[in-house]
Amino acid sequence: MKLTTEQGFVPTHMQRFLRWSQRLLFITGILALGYVGFTLLDARLYQASAKRALESQIQREKEPHEIQPKSAIKPAIKPGDVLGRLDIPRLGLSVAVLQGTGSRMLRLGTGHIEGTPLPGEPGNSGIAGHRDTFFRRLKDVRKNDEIQFQTATGLSRYAVDWVKVVAPDDLSVLAPSTQSSLTLVTCYPFYFVGPAPSRFVVRAHKD
Repeated sequence: MKLTTEQGFVPTHMQRFLRWSQRLLFITGILALGYVGFTLLDARLYQASAKRALESQIQREKEPHEIQPKSAIKPAIKPGDVLGRLDIPRLGLSVAVLQGTGSRMLRLGTGHIEGTPLPGEPGNSGIAGHRDTFFRRLKDVRKNDEIQFQTATGLSRYAVDWVKVVAPDDLSVLAPSTQSSLTLVTCYPFYFVGPAPSRFVVRAHKD
């Protein structure tokens, strides 16, 4: 049946335009869904690989090996290197932490904020993650929740002190600390469509 308007039939060229518009929107939607699906699958596969690699490193550290001289220089940490695994058992959150907060690092996992101490070291260590992927579960975090940070050489445990929402340019949450602290940062609100206007911050201290 031909399309009509109050004045009569819709011109043939308009029908063609509408059909092509519908097809274009359909194809665009399929491509968008495919990209999202590929991105999520890529991140999941990377996480599984990174966690297996970390477990292998942990096992190697447990094996007897030659004692390295104290003067031995540790290899420099590069952007994208896996630093360890962050777990919040009560939330069922487990994610590999990479060095840096570039778009690729935050797509594959969470990222250590450059300029802050490494997790487990003295001071305030910052870790960022996306609210719509790995850090979505932070919306349910509570005071005193345990946060674990596993590296090849050991496990650090933290207890949540507080949670608050700040402006994106509020860097006071990353200020140096005299104690070993962990600060998790993600965008807020969690279900906001588009660039989020605030930041959700979780602060924990090392037990």
